[in-house]
Amino acid sequence: MTDRAPEADTGPEPAETGRLRDALAEAAHRVTPSRVPLTAVQRHGRRLQHRRRATVLGTGCALLLLPLAFVARTGADPDTAPAAPPAASAPPSPAPSVSPTPRVVAPGERVTVAPGFQLWLTAEGKHWTTPSMPGLEQFRSVVDGDIDRGTPGVSLQMETSDGHAYLSGLYYGGRGTASTVEIETASGTVHGRLVQLPGAPGWGVWYATTGVEPDAGSPGSTPGVTVRDTGGGVYARLPAR
Repeated sequence: MTDRAPEADTGPEPAETGRLRDALAEAAHRVTPSRVPLTAVQRHGRRLQHRRRATVLGTGCALLLLPLAFVARTGADPDTAPAAPPAASAPPSPAPSVSPTPRVVAPGERVTVAPGFQLWLTAEGKHWTTPSMPGLEQFRSVVDGDIDRGTPGVSLQMETSDGHAYLSGLYYGGRGTASTVEIETASGTVHGRLVQLPGAPGWGVWYATTGVEPDAGSPGSTPGVTVRDTGGGVYARLPAR
């Protein structure tokens, strides 16, 4: 048998302490514990879990985008402002139309209009050949006094051969600069060309070719010839007959 140490004698309990203990015990028996809100606790926990996941995903996306932003930024010069779009350029202005002037030829220079039909000019006047007589030189003088170079005028020499008409003549005496020539034939209007010597001789030669129709008027009809200046006015004219 083991001897136990005698318990210490604390003395009699004060009356105030006993009454306080009894009151606390009675109050504890009267308290009814409330139910634990497990559903609310679980819902709150799920919300916290979703927030943590969203925070982790957002952080991960930001970390992935940082290298791309760095590459894009390093690919551009930060000191260079973005280039402004080029301004729409105005359409080019159309080139001003220039009226033609006579072709300038040297004295004796041959101008081949058609096979066998050649022209050349000298200070004395107009020289030409025709297909029907290619070896025969024909001549029209501007110095023999037969024409007045101080008065506007046009002459006409014409030959028909193998269904074609070979037309040429002098023009002289008009004001301004000769530019174009129109020949009114029975078949319609024919546009010819002009040649002259260098300088301002006051005269030149016009020429044209056209087809001849079997019923294009009487054999003796003469076309009308109008030489116009660079402004479109009449330089000199030969009426049709």
